[in-house]
Amino acid sequence: MATKSKQKIKPLRLAKAWSYSPAPESASIAQIKDQYELFINGKWQKPKRGAYLDSINPANEKKLYRAAIAESEDVEKAVSAARTAYDKYWKKMPAAERGKYIFRIARLMQEQARELSVMETLDGGKPIRESRDFDIPMACNHFFYYAGWADKLDYAFSNRKAKSLGVAAQITPWNFPLLMAAWKIAPALATGNTIVLKPAETTSLTTLKLASIIEEADLPAGVVNIITGAGPTGSALVRHGGINKIAFTGSTAVGKLIQQETAGTHKKLTLELGGKAANIIFSDAPIDQAVEGVVNGIFFNQGHVCCAGSRLYVQESIAAVFIQKLKDRMATLLVGDPMDKNTDIGAINSAAQLEKINYYIRLGKKEGALHYQSDALLPKKGFYCRPTLFTKVAQSSRLAQEEIFGPVLAILTFRTEDEVIEKANNTPYGLSAGVWTDKGSRIFNMSRRLKAGVVWANSYNLFDPASPFGGYKESGYGREGGWHGLLPYVTF
Repeated sequence: MATKSKQKIKPLRLAKAWSYSPAPESASIAQIKDQYELFINGKWQKPKRGAYLDSINPANEKKLYRAAIAESEDVEKAVSAARTAYDKYWKKMPAAERGKYIFRIARLMQEQARELSVMETLDGGKPIRESRDFDIPMACNHFFYYAGWADKLDYAFSNRKAKSLGVAAQITPWNFPLLMAAWKIAPALATGNTIVLKPAETTSLTTLKLASIIEEADLPAGVVNIITGAGPTGSALVRHGGINKIAFTGSTAVGKLIQQETAGTHKKLTLELGGKAANIIFSDAPIDQAVEGVVNGIFFNQGHVCCAGSRLYVQESIAAVFIQKLKDRMATLLVGDPMDKNTDIGAINSAAQLEKINYYIRLGKKEGALHYQSDALLPKKGFYCRPTLFTKVAQSSRLAQEEIFGPVLAILTFRTEDEVIEKANNTPYGLSAGVWTDKGSRIFNMSRRLKAGVVWANSYNLFDPASPFGGYKESGYGREGGWHGLLPYVTF
């Protein structure tokens, strides 16, 4: 009997087929100050000790602005302002009036969306397409959504009367500065709490712009206070005795420290931490659609989302075809100026983060995984990384177990559903996952068995203000978004 010869998969050569003329978004619309103070009690106030932190544009390494560093005295002032506003205004205000303020903030954000998009890209390095088409609209939508909940709390919880907690301390990360602020501020306001928020030290710009919008919306002084600074500022905020609720999004290591700090206190806590999401491709999946989903899940956002699909599990029978198609698609991705509308992959947020990514790339090579990286040309200035994947990755590899937070994909294969479930769940994290298959029954079976807070089916990285988001295990606890996002800010 004649044996079939193995079919060779020829790679497509699309990367050099065409080139795009530059299509830069103008930065002139963004009115960026040289220096930003602390927004406390409805006013811009200088930090007590006069210390400031420079923030640079990661695309060109030029100084963008400098932000005040809040010390313990400034934290005390902000918490005191929030407490006064809570007792004097906010908890007494009719719910419908609170909703009007939140709606007004949403409208002002919408009107200034283009400026916010440019600011987000200049400060964080993400492509302007992502800031313009996802980050800023979604942040606006969260305010609109929770504005609608403000006067409906009496109907939200069956046979229970919800009450606000008091003062909420909120700490947001650098990867989605404005969106994470919206996730936290909007439900806290809707439920009648006041806020002290600290953004990440490297990406404070759009949160500070939000403070200006809140000021423009005539929100009562002290209801929302925004203070900037680094780790010590966050620590002082977490430890303050006048805080009733802490909401933190960031690394698992810092989340554990906050959990230890708040143990035995009255403070309510929600944590949205790291992730190592499994994106699972079955042999009956729509392959081209799945390839695009993988690119969207790890490369378009530079891997800078905690739910990035950084572990790819492909069924063995289609692995060779799928990986080649993925490499072909990677070859077409444009890496470069985040302000250019053609750019697919922008700048890494900081030199330290780029060094961490490069460390894991070196580690993957050392562990024996097969390395592939596109040949995209990188700008000479700025922090950039080509889209990268590793094949022949062991389940125990650090590439498959640890969060990298960069455009680096670890590819593993599987044969059966039971095998991939065991592999996908074999990680300290449990934030999100993706399943690609033609069978609806398999989707429901997989979503039931995967230990992940969010499971996407034949899609990836889809969000909606009405849908809750959060994780299990070392990915944290509590939910943000949707009806569930109200619960961390109320008591009964």
